[in-house]
Amino acid sequence: MITFKFVTINENLGTRQLGEKVRFQLLDLMQENDKVVLDFSGVNVVSNSFADECLAKLLLIMPLEELKQRTTFRGLNEFARKNIAIAFRRRLNAMKAVKRV
Repeated sequence: MITFKFVTINENLGTRQLGEKVRFQLLDLMQENDKVVLDFSGVNVVSNSFADECLAKLLLIMPLEELKQRTTFRGLNEFARKNIAIAFRRRLNAMKAVKRV
């Protein structure tokens, strides 16, 4: 198990470009480790865009159940927790809509 500290990236995580860059870092860690702790301690803002690009797009690579087994969240403030939850919900709904077509 390894811990990824988001505060080392920035206290405010806001752009899709940054989210994409961090997602690739997370994927590398996930290939090398059974479990990754996603530590948001010290992070003030996680935007919907960052959350979707960095975290929710992991669902395009692995099912939700596997993602839950391989990651755990730590240190989220209420604002960041809500935005991450919204990003996952939207991504899951979009994926379900595509499957129905």
